[in-house]
Amino acid sequence: MRRAWTLLPAAVLTWIVAGLVTTRPESAPAVVAASAVAVAVVAVAYPALRRRADARRFGAVAVIAALAALVAASGVWAASESRERFLDLREGRGAGELTAIVAGKIERWGSDRVAFDAVTVSVVGAAEPLAVPVQIIVAPADVASFVDLDAGATVRAVGMPEPTAPGERAVARLHASGGVDVLAPPEGILRVSGDLRRGLLETVAGLPTDGASLVPGLAVGDTLLVPEPLDEAMKQASLSHLTAVSGANCALVVGIAFGLVAAAGAGRGVRIAVAMVSLAGFVLLVTPEPSVVRAAGMAAVAMFALLLGRTAQGIAVLSAAVAGALALDPWLAGSLGFALSAAATASLLLFARPLAAGLARIVPAPLALVVAVPLAAQLACGPLLILITPVVPIYGVAANVLAAPAAPAVTVLGLAACLAGPLPVLASGLAALAWLPAAWIAATAATVGALPGDQLPWIGGPGGAVLLAAASIAVGLSIGLRGDARLPRRVRGLSRALVAVLLGVVTGTAALGGVLGPMTIPAGWQILACDVGQGDAVLVRAGDQVALIDTGPDSVALGRCLARTGVDRVDLLVLTHFDHDHAGAADAVAGRTATVIHGPVGSAEDAAILAALEHGGAEVHEVAAGAAGVLGPAAWEVLWPPADRTVAPGNDASVVTAFSGGAIPSVLLLGDLSEAPQRQLLPRVTGRFEVVKVAHHGSADQSAVLYERIAARVGLVTVGADNGYGHPRAETLALVGGYGGVVARTDRHGLVAVWREGDDLSVWREHAAAVAPAG
Repeated sequence: MRRAWTLLPAAVLTWIVAGLVTTRPESAPAVVAASAVAVAVVAVAYPALRRRADARRFGAVAVIAALAALVAASGVWAASESRERFLDLREGRGAGELTAIVAGKIERWGSDRVAFDAVTVSVVGAAEPLAVPVQIIVAPADVASFVDLDAGATVRAVGMPEPTAPGERAVARLHASGGVDVLAPPEGILRVSGDLRRGLLETVAGLPTDGASLVPGLAVGDTLLVPEPLDEAMKQASLSHLTAVSGANCALVVGIAFGLVAAAGAGRGVRIAVAMVSLAGFVLLVTPEPSVVRAAGMAAVAMFALLLGRTAQGIAVLSAAVAGALALDPWLAGSLGFALSAAATASLLLFARPLAAGLARIVPAPLALVVAVPLAAQLACGPLLILITPVVPIYGVAANVLAAPAAPAVTVLGLAACLAGPLPVLASGLAALAWLPAAWIAATAATVGALPGDQLPWIGGPGGAVLLAAASIAVGLSIGLRGDARLPRRVRGLSRALVAVLLGVVTGTAALGGVLGPMTIPAGWQILACDVGQGDAVLVRAGDQVALIDTGPDSVALGRCLARTGVDRVDLLVLTHFDHDHAGAADAVAGRTATVIHGPVGSAEDAAILAALEHGGAEVHEVAAGAAGVLGPAAWEVLWPPADRTVAPGNDASVVTAFSGGAIPSVLLLGDLSEAPQRQLLPRVTGRFEVVKVAHHGSADQSAVLYERIAARVGLVTVGADNGYGHPRAETLALVGGYGGVVARTDRHGLVAVWREGDDLSVWREHAAAVAPAG
């Protein structure tokens, strides 16, 4: 068992080095030099190391780690020159048109676009060929020949690239507003694999939607057909990993090929050769992705160990696969999919059996084994997922237990239907068989995703990840080593106590975030200011539709407010401007927002916020004064910025919206406008408003004339306690109170709700005992 861990340090070191050189490419030359020196030192010292087994093993691991680091850093170093030339060219605005070879399958990007990875062949403005990885985003209608757009195709794209964040494989993201022309379709094996994937999509097209859309996803990782509601339900139920080709798919392919050849009486060498050829063909069919690369590498190492007649111990195989994959593709170090895949595999190898043994003391052994597999994966992957979305899926394990029997059936039958594409009758029959278990998975996702309190809000960032990791360890120790004498009694007791506290928190929070949450605030609220610290996040509800004006800076705080109010989907998101205190938590509503309106975009970071929302399925529109629409029975109108002249992005370009009608209080939301634009806004404010969201957190830079014109009965001040800016200023509070209005502020009152009762307005403050009528 000790030897199984020998390669783990090499994998860890390679991961660290790969992460360093990809996020800081300037460090690559120094890492190359250091790795080369390390290899030379170990090589010189090897004769002395041979005398002891431990020293010999250490030397071998050191050489492997140094070589992997050397290969990874060399690859980044070699690519860095081309990346710098491309970015320099972009700064010169010469990179508006490029020719590239598609390097990945076409995937849905938002509600109306697709995206794919590509490697440039040439860039307009470059004196010589330039090969860099890019991501191209385009509307299907803007592709000249969409049927030929697939991995291996040569395309020409027109648009202005935007640089990506450090550590991403793609050096830029190009929104091809000028369209994409397919200059040459894929050739050879890539053409065949593309035709097979498209054939599967056509084969399932006639089957009922939800089940049919999952068949290509589970079989070959193609999610183009998955509708947005089902995609969101799969994520909420922790089932989205089923449509990402991973180790399970590779294991099935290798196992089936190996078994068929063994049944034919072939020797071990032939079996392994056929299995590896099948694996290579499968990778080409689904196109290489982080989890596929890791899984294929692990399978290759395991097959090699089998060829040598040695036991392929799981952790050693996984370590070798991780180190090899990172050496050849160091940008995998920043891939969440790769990290989740490795973590899930390691957890299954290490913890599934102890967890099953512990659970078997409580439930029947077969059920314990079924529950242990998804439980081990969720305990390992949860801390990583918290870094992306600060919620914990409450019913994730149960959903995976229900879906577990169906997933392999869909994968095998769907893959068979894909390969049987040239025989339409056989392909249709196999696809119909695959649809049955796929429909079960879709129904499971829809049912679990609709359960109340299915998402437990959690602390975001590294702190939340560490806390959840500690909770996961406690759960694992309590279940997996239950009654084990090797575990000190105090540790067992502490683990159980922590689990008990965690269960209490989960139960209480789930209740507040589900059925009980909306019961703690007035049921009839129509306008609600969230307490998100020093920032804006205001909800307007008309009928069964909800608008969110700004998101505040904290995803956790916004998520807590949405859960408390029972809002799980935003029909209209208004981003008044892109300062962090107004748009920093936009990721919290990505994937559950229908429409986004915003003002001028000033930077690549602003565009990235909109791109993430669009990728989640939202329709995104830049607006100016005169834009209007409806929210249920109410109407909304944009009053600022003006459409007839340019306003620089920032506070004074805030999108000012007015909501009225539909029996809701009329409300004016002023964003962060200062006094000068407030005065310019006066001609557009033709009447009084019952509620005003005071501009810029109650700063002193206000127009008294505007507030006199509004004469609001309620003034909402969204502001953080002890904010350091002196917000809200006394003179600003007097502007609202001076006209008989009631002032409610989130720093002292927490959540603030306003609603109409006949001709009267009522104001509820979270940190006040009673509902107060507005003046």
